[in-house]
Amino acid sequence: MGVLDGKAVIVTGAGRGLGEAYARHAAAEGARVVVNDVEGADQVASSIVDAGGEAVAHTGTVTDPAVATELVQRCASAFGRVDGLVNNAGITHFGDPWDDEPDVLRAVVEVNVLGTMYCGTAAAKVMRGGSIVNVVSGAMLGRPNAAAYSASKGAVASLTLSWAGALAARDVRVNAVAPLAWTPMMDLDPRAAAISSPEQTPARMAPLVTYLLSDRSAHVTSQLIRFLPDKLHVISQYAVKQPVLTRESWDVDALAAAFSSDLAAEPPSPARWQV
Repeated sequence: MGVLDGKAVIVTGAGRGLGEAYARHAAAEGARVVVNDVEGADQVASSIVDAGGEAVAHTGTVTDPAVATELVQRCASAFGRVDGLVNNAGITHFGDPWDDEPDVLRAVVEVNVLGTMYCGTAAAKVMRGGSIVNVVSGAMLGRPNAAAYSASKGAVASLTLSWAGALAARDVRVNAVAPLAWTPMMDLDPRAAAISSPEQTPARMAPLVTYLLSDRSAHVTSQLIRFLPDKLHVISQYAVKQPVLTRESWDVDALAAAFSSDLAAEPPSPARWQV
């Protein structure tokens, strides 16, 4: 018996890397899985079936809303239901802000933000109960020289909390995970060796996603969860910091005094996204 017995779940970007690990682990725990990616989905789905699991492939880009709708319909037609969605498909980009090209920025936002939104919107139309897991990153806290990627993952974090509130009435839980593992995307990361290693495999990240898809997490929603091989913690979304200063009116001198004392900020820490 597995914790996902009888459930039908969709994993995007599952042709390799983290998505492949999520799909394989879910299938090993009894889920019937739709494996989506622009390439590699057929091979992953076939290997899951060969190992005794249930899976079907879906090839297509989540940046197309029609494809996202088709993906959800594929799950419903193949397995008769949609119990879970893992929005894992994503791309990254690193570079100095002055070198970021518009086409690259657009591509990152289209895959990471719009792709997530298209799939989640399509799933929300049919899901009654179940779980949506969005994949974010520690970079959502603001990683230097990764503006587009950081912005896209910050958007998905906010999207997660919005969906969690809206879908609670339909008994759909929505959480986000920020994993750290050695994947093909690390080949593009100039700091890869400093933050990860080949021993930090995607398979080590998969149990958290399986848990969030399962009924054992029925009490967990609207959480942003940072997961490293040896660390697990919840990240707080932006909130009003204390103290809240009150005056009938503010002039420049009063504002300067406030930001020099009560509202003085700590120096930015570029390493905070690594935690």
